[in-house]
Amino acid sequence: MTTHAIAGGNSLRLHVEESGNPDGKPLLFIHGYSQCRLSWSKQTQSDLARDFRLVTMDIRGHGLSEKPRDEYGDPALWAQDVHAVIEVLGLREPVLVGWSYGGVIMSDYVAVHGEAAVGGTVWVDAVSRLGEPLVKDGFLGGDFVALIPGLFSEDATDSTNALRHFLRLCVHDEPSTEDLDFFLGFNTIVPPYVRQGLFARNVNNDEIVGRMRKPMLLVHGEADQIVSPRMCAHLEALAPHATVSMYPDVGHLPFWEAPERFNRELREFRSRV
Repeated sequence: MTTHAIAGGNSLRLHVEESGNPDGKPLLFIHGYSQCRLSWSKQTQSDLARDFRLVTMDIRGHGLSEKPRDEYGDPALWAQDVHAVIEVLGLREPVLVGWSYGGVIMSDYVAVHGEAAVGGTVWVDAVSRLGEPLVKDGFLGGDFVALIPGLFSEDATDSTNALRHFLRLCVHDEPSTEDLDFFLGFNTIVPPYVRQGLFARNVNNDEIVGRMRKPMLLVHGEADQIVSPRMCAHLEALAPHATVSMYPDVGHLPFWEAPERFNRELREFRSRV
């Protein structure tokens, strides 16, 4: 594994790691809200590493990347973060794999830089909207929405309890203690002000998604209690050329709950793009 410190939008320091086959087709993984690059461990430590160049980034405010008080509302900054990783690492037509909030980050990138530099996109229980445009149409699970004030709390006990409930909602089956503690560890290092900053955005990138023409794979857990499967159907309507893969008895983490299937489908998609 090689680590990089890359200057993203406004020169914010992004922590990026790469592993796998340096000569393989690149996959750039973009994690979701309050998570980090370690979310993709079942991909980076799988046989995908034999054939593909695997790049994972901590998005701004998360993991080992810088965590400023603000700088979360401008879509151009998010676009520059992704662009900087592609350019600095010399990724040739990477496939972007965006989970949850990562869908908006991918579409922020496309809005500014277009699709020319990427081979395609994978939308993993991902969204094209944030804030009121997302909530008003019922694309978020009600139990998750009820937890949001706790995710913003500066009280350590309240924040940790909210995170535990959030992570439990993310998966269909009861998680192991090891898995829960693993995810809780990197969720708790995201400051509440960062979580609030990400949620403060009101975004509707539907028009951008509708203009995308590169290959797309839409992956969604049928039991997702964070982002309703209705969002996947919404994305499919915006991009009818996309391939759709629904996962029964899986929640918001198909890549963690059903890694063998996810990795196989990701391999097939990346190989043909």
